Amino acid sequence: MAVTRIGLRSFRSYDRAELTLGPAVTVITGPNGAGKTNLLEALYFGCTGRSCRTTNEREVVRFGAEAARVTVSVQLPGAEHELAVGFAPGQPKHLSVDGSSVERLLDQEVRPLLSVFLPDRLELIKGAPGLRRAHLDQVVAGLWPARAATRRDYGRALAQRNALLLRIRDGRSAPETLDAWDAELATLAAALVSDRMLAVDAIAPLVPPIAEELCLPEIVELRYRGVLGGMASDAIVGWLAERRDSDVARGFTQSGPHRDDLVLSHGGRELRTFGSQGQQRAALLTLLLAERDVLAEARGQAPIMLLDDVLSELDAERRERLIARVADGGQAVVTATEIEHLPEAARHHVAHVAVADGVLLHHGAGVSA
Repeated sequence: MAVTRIGLRSFRSYDRAELTLGPAVTVITGPNGAGKTNLLEALYFGCTGRSCRTTNEREVVRFGAEAARVTVSVQLPGAEHELAVGFAPGQPKHLSVDGSSVERLLDQEVRPLLSVFLPDRLELIKGAPGLRRAHLDQVVAGLWPARAATRRDYGRALAQRNALLLRIRDGRSAPETLDAWDAELATLAAALVSDRMLAVDAIAPLVPPIAEELCLPEIVELRYRGVLGGMASDAIVGWLAERRDSDVARGFTQSGPHRDDLVLSHGGRELRTFGSQGQQRAALLTLLLAERDVLAEARGQAPIMLLDDVLSELDAERRERLIARVADGGQAVVTATEIEHLPEAARHHVAHVAVADGVLLHHGAGVSA
């Protein structure tokens, strides 16, 4: 599965544009503010129906335009499919596959998986645990699509239990009414933690060698930090019962999978606290590349990697290793301010597109504007 073409209309800085991607690595160059990141966002938007940069999606509509539209052509063996997203602020999005409306693109088998590196995504390493939990749950959904509902179901059960805790604290419900919700929450918690730990167990062995390739000087390790470990649902019911009085007093469920974390360490020290920005960038790339390999093996397709401004802070050796890895067995779109940031040895097998003031220029990939 590969993306062959992206079409944009009134998206961010682009009036109308069409970009043909190379089969392995497509490098988009241009000065800061030229619109390189907007192309990555458009690809993500067209494949998922949402932005990877903002929660205020009014921002994706070109200034002065009423609506934005992105189309993505996806090549599968023997067939090509078109995903399309139309968005006008204040109205529901119009999502379609091959011209037929769909409710969600994320459920469509013809939709490619994506892995995104943006400078802002360093928060995944150094930010709050909730960001890492959400990311890990997305990886779980990519590995086992049928299990994606577990996280949503756990969230709903947790909200119901928390509401009941407040009613008990206020004297409006009896404590024993928690029994049914504790059983429900325990079942979902056991499944959620099991899925997360299985995903981490698959990814973790790949992290040290990839980190070494990217020249991190000490061992990088990935682990799941949770309060339940591998507890069965029956044991979790008892665990919740032990904490019931404290939860009632506070009016919410104080611990569980909704407080767990994904930990990356470098030389035995957590990168979140002790890593330099350069080490954190390399660790984020390491994590995404390890996840790509695991997803490729599990699903038979590697996620398309969208790598924004990833080369500027890497030395020449790490740039060469990174491009060689992302070009091996998958498709990637990489932005850089200058083509010179791309290793000389890699330039012969990439498609190069230059951008200037929201206009695409043809340099080895089919482009029209």
